[in-house]
Amino acid sequence: MNIMENESYKAKIEYDPEIDMFRGEILGLNGGADFYGKSPAELRREFKKSLTSFLEVCEETGINPRKQYSGKFNLRIPSKLHSEIAAIATSEDKSINQWVSETLEHTLHA
Repeated sequence: MNIMENESYKAKIEYDPEIDMFRGEILGLNGGADFYGKSPAELRREFKKSLTSFLEVCEETGINPRKQYSGKFNLRIPSKLHSEIAAIATSEDKSINQWVSETLEHTLHA
């Protein structure tokens, strides 16, 4: 999966062989917005158009364009992995939440 950015919004980009075009789907929105293009330049232009249209509709209807996240999610992992994470977090004087959060942050921005 490839990611394209426009302003502070991101879209996942995939190739659709049935129509011989690239398709982008803007992520993290309170609704759906997608766009198509045959080249990266066309895809960028269509991304901007699609995002602008979506934001205009949100403004007209008073809807927050971004999906809201609570900062919490449930994760099911094997008990052995849970035990290993707990041991590492404890050895670093951190809670499991703090250790996992820092590890995810590091992985995303490495």
